[in-house]
Amino acid sequence: MTKAILRFYPVGNGDTTLIELPDGRLVLIDFADYGDPGNSEEKRIDLSGALRDRLDELGRDSLDVVAFTHLDDDHCHKASEFFWFQYAETYQDDTRIKISELWVPAAAVTEEGSEDDARVIRQEARHRLKQGSGIRVFSRPDRLKEWLEDNDLSIEDRAHLITDAGNTIPGYSVGGDECVEFFVHSPLAWRLNENTVEDRNGDLFAFQARFVVGGSETKALFFSDADHETLLEIVETTKHHGREDRLQWDIGKIPHHCSYLSLSDEKGEEKTVPVPEVAWLWEEQGLTGGMMISSSKPIPLVGTKADKDPQPPHRQAAAYYKDVANKLDGEGVVVTMEHPYQSKPKPIVVEVGSRGLTLLKVTAGGTAAIVSTSARAG
Repeated sequence: MTKAILRFYPVGNGDTTLIELPDGRLVLIDFADYGDPGNSEEKRIDLSGALRDRLDELGRDSLDVVAFTHLDDDHCHKASEFFWFQYAETYQDDTRIKISELWVPAAAVTEEGSEDDARVIRQEARHRLKQGSGIRVFSRPDRLKEWLEDNDLSIEDRAHLITDAGNTIPGYSVGGDECVEFFVHSPLAWRLNENTVEDRNGDLFAFQARFVVGGSETKALFFSDADHETLLEIVETTKHHGREDRLQWDIGKIPHHCSYLSLSDEKGEEKTVPVPEVAWLWEEQGLTGGMMISSSKPIPLVGTKADKDPQPPHRQAAAYYKDVANKLDGEGVVVTMEHPYQSKPKPIVVEVGSRGLTLLKVTAGGTAAIVSTSARAG
């Protein structure tokens, strides 16, 4: 395969993205399985079934990487039912999907009081960190150091498993047979050190994926559920180090399911006005032909019940993002639960190849039948 494929699954207000690399490696970002395949009215995808089907097509029973950006339920729902976890036999049987390398922010290791799927992932991360393999942890705050010391380990013992913000993830690069590098923007260790408890949305794993395929470069930003204060810190830190290119994007994954809080404290009447640093991120760093993806329910219409719901997506935030995306002459804003139709959403499939990015528009019957494409020249 001389291209990378990104699949953004329609899981409601939640996140799941599968990245298929030209060398065959599979990277899954988050897992939120809310679909009810037994309900004829259900519009959210049967995520477990869809992922199993794709793995079967590829002749695989495992994923090279599963990254949990943070442990809120809309990023890990039913993970304890789907994946093989090494730390307990309860989560091991032949039907479960194995994880070669687990990626988590440090807060997912150190937090206390975790429940349900979050607790299972935390225990798995702790187990792998103790074993010294099969895990990548992002940032090294004081609480991680203390946790390691409580378990007769040290930061130095596990330094090869830790990647700080401002660095790329080992094992992924551009050149030769490899086509992608992941640059870590968050978590920032000082945030966790300043707070008495973990802040999942503030201490999350955020990154830029940079693909180079056939001489063409394509960049994607994944900010998970970052609010505008976290994005401000990322922008200021990146600018301070003179790495503005690490915030360029062809694919901008809209944070927090199109919540206005990722732009500003104020929703606005018709359109959210972002704080200056966030405005710079979206308005100045987007590249010609780029697109934005909202992993969310359909954008509400004015005056509807959904429009009055305090939960995202917010119409006002969507209006801002649409203005930004439309100026790039690309596909605009694509919403997971609206693509290709609200009545029957299917995964958003983006191909990254020698022509840059191409959105594969498919029929409601599945992703195989390509209706049209839209590409940016590399």
